[in-house]
Amino acid sequence: MRLTTFSDYSLRVLMYLALQEERLATIQEIASAYGISESHLMKVVHQLALNGLVETVRGKGGGMRLARDPADVRLGEVVRQAEGSTPIVECLSDEPGCSIAPVCKLAGVLVRAFDALYAELDRYTLADLVKRPSELKRILMVQPG
Repeated sequence: MRLTTFSDYSLRVLMYLALQEERLATIQEIASAYGISESHLMKVVHQLALNGLVETVRGKGGGMRLARDPADVRLGEVVRQAEGSTPIVECLSDEPGCSIAPVCKLAGVLVRAFDALYAELDRYTLADLVKRPSELKRILMVQPG
């Protein structure tokens, strides 16, 4: 199993913002810190804002910040939102398609596996990911507040 780039970038944006307690961050600086596409990050930030995880401020001197305390942001919540509600396998969708679906055990195994993954992610918060802020800031070259 592999998480999408969208989930990865969502977590990275939130980690970066968790390191910014005193100031707004910009898409440009986050993209530069991680060496990733600004245009892709714009989509990620837009979705994070729609989900209530990020606040954006428009205009000169604008940027973004976390909308919630890092200790209140569960990783499972972030990944669920980023991954969406698409069924993990075709046979779990409303569209009939698999000829062995009535007797197949694979769907149940995969559902339990994904449930276990999300249960593990739910054990951790964004605050857990940034417990060593000075080291992360140094690596990401985060600007001082």
